[in-house]
Amino acid sequence: MHVLVTGGAGFIGSHLVAYHLERGDRVSIVDNLSTGSIKNIEPFLHNPAFQFYKADILLWDRLKEVVSQVERIYHMAAIVGVKKVLEDPRAVMATNIAATERVFRAVAEVRPDAQVTIASSSEVYGFNTKGGFSETDDIVLRSGARLRWCYAVTKLADEFLAYSFMYKSGINVVIARLFNTIGPRQRGKYGMVVPTFVRQAVNNQPLTIYGDGLQTRSFCDVRDTVVALELLASSPAANGEIVNVGNDQEISILALAALVSKRAGSSSPFVFLSCKEAYGMEIDEITHRRPILDKLHELTGFEPKWLLLDTLDNLISLERRRLETV
Repeated sequence: MHVLVTGGAGFIGSHLVAYHLERGDRVSIVDNLSTGSIKNIEPFLHNPAFQFYKADILLWDRLKEVVSQVERIYHMAAIVGVKKVLEDPRAVMATNIAATERVFRAVAEVRPDAQVTIASSSEVYGFNTKGGFSETDDIVLRSGARLRWCYAVTKLADEFLAYSFMYKSGINVVIARLFNTIGPRQRGKYGMVVPTFVRQAVNNQPLTIYGDGLQTRSFCDVRDTVVALELLASSPAANGEIVNVGNDQEISILALAALVSKRAGSSSPFVFLSCKEAYGMEIDEITHRRPILDKLHELTGFEPKWLLLDTLDNLISLERRRLETV
């Protein structure tokens, strides 16, 4: 099988590349390296089954050519991270929506039988107050103009684009709503909490907690996430479905900071920052985000293998190893 991963030098994309190369598939990726890194794909560069195109998905002139050659597409290209979103919301809107439409137009024109998996986000649930989110729950976005939520709006628009092209062109599509994916190669630069805590704890720096730390999240190891994505892409029953992908074990950010500190043997103090101090503006914070995974289980039988403790220990070990080579 020949697979195309847009945003393939990014955190999740590069793990998808590794997963499919290990299975013996051919893999092509396109990435402009604006948030992805060449280091993420260095192990694959000399693999004859791997092809890297450094290009902006919005301008790439070989999109149709490559799409015509593949059987499966994982569309992961997007601007992510709260800090990155607030830096340039215009780029978020342009990239996250226009790039998705361009990919679908290419598929509809030259390879309508390809299977497409779209990476959506748990952010689309917005301010829904339920304790856990299922795919049929209401989307709740506040009426006031909030730049913080432009990312959620773009992902929701991508979902509608997916359904529109499926309806009009018969494209095979799965929409995966990803919940807080973590793991090796993720960077904390744009507000990702786990790599930030790990780096701070290992370096005995203060752990910076935004808000009161009582907000809860559910973290899924990227190595589990890519398995779930592949299972969904391979399941005919998942065609046309929106499916939560993640781990339903929930933890507060304050408890997460304490856990990282303990596993790292760190003496780092905790420093609490307001959202304005952290992001340069006041933003609305979601108090909880936990997936209900019944649909994912029913469609694929997927069960996560990585416990949060195991992932944290792995990341702490990798950070220590990185410091030894600096």
